[in-house]
This record gives sequence, structure tokens and C-alpha cells, in this order.
Amino acid sequence: MTALHHDDYRDDDIRAILNEVKTVAVVGVSPLTIRPSYFVFKYLAERGYDVIPVNPGHVGKDLLGRPFVASLKAIDRPVDMVDLFRNADRVLPAVEEALALKPLPKVIWMQLGVRHDAAAALAEQAGVKVVMNRCPKIEYARLSAEIGWLGVNSRTLSSKRRPMPTTGMRLALGQSSLAGGTLAAPRRTDSKPDNS
Repeated sequence: MTALHHDDYRDDDIRAILNEVKTVAVVGVSPLTIRPSYFVFKYLAERGYDVIPVNPGHVGKDLLGRPFVASLKAIDRPVDMVDLFRNADRVLPAVEEALALKPLPKVIWMQLGVRHDAAAALAEQAGVKVVMNRCPKIEYARLSAEIGWLGVNSRTLSSKRRPMPTTGMRLALGQSSLAGGTLAAPRRTDSKPDNS
């Protein structure tokens, strides 16, 4: 496995990760609806990812119908990606815990503002991809063109709102639009985009 270039991630690498992973453990997620971790968790759940809330302070509760677990080792199924909402000084123990999982996760993702090169090197030595200082919600929205629906990153100044996607419309990430619904699992499609 070739390590990702942490100063300049290629869109194809991020897109491949977001298309490949299905189960995401969100470490440090908060049930408070004003917290960024909540937004990310909800967004990924709405796009069909199997998201698992990991926060020992909320065990016995659930988040969007998914029960909180105290730690990564308490998860009862394989995890494809560990999304860390942790300060940089708390990343290394979380990465070490992720590397003790069997099977290993495919990806460890550190949220915006978080970079820990030693933890990343440790994970990469074990064959796990690492993304740092990025948000999967933002990356998904950017690569799927959802962010453009709000007039952000469209490279066009206009007073007109872009049309909302319709059912079956193929997005740049390779998934069909949700049209307000949720998916049981992220959809993968190899069909060509409909340019009509």
C-alpha cells in the first residue's frame, strides 16, 4: 500500500476511500445537535453508511437509533473506517486502539484541524490508509457536487439557485442521489452519468 500524501490529497484517493468504506466508527461523537461531530454522523448515516457512535460518556443511549459503545473494541462487527473527533494530543491512543482491532480498519480519518504524523506513520506501517485534517462530510459533499447545490464551490457567481438533484441522478462520487431518503448501504454503480 502506498501512503497518501498528507499535504495534498488527490480527489481520486478520497473518492476511492468514501466509495470503499461501509462501516464507520465515529470516535468522540456528541449527541448534541449543534456539534460538528453530530452533523458528520448524521450526514454519513443519511448517505447509507453503517455509522457507530463511540463515546463512553453516552453508553446506554443511542444516536439516531444507533447505540453508543464505550470503545472501538466494544464494536461487534468489522469497521472499515475510524473517524476521529479527538484533539491531536489524544489521537495516538485512539490510533493504537484502532490498530488492535481484528480485522484492521481500512482507513483512519482525523477530522479538520487534527494532524498527528507519528500516529499516521504507525497506522500506515500496519497497512491502514490515513487521512488527516479533512472532514468526510465536506469531502463527500464536494466530490459528489452536493456542496454546489448551495452555491458553494460552483465556480460560478449567480443569483439563481442550482436545481436539487432528482432521483437516479448520478453524482460525481459514484452514488445516485437520495432525493430525501436514506439508503441501507452506500450504493456503488458503474453506469455512465446521464447527461440529458
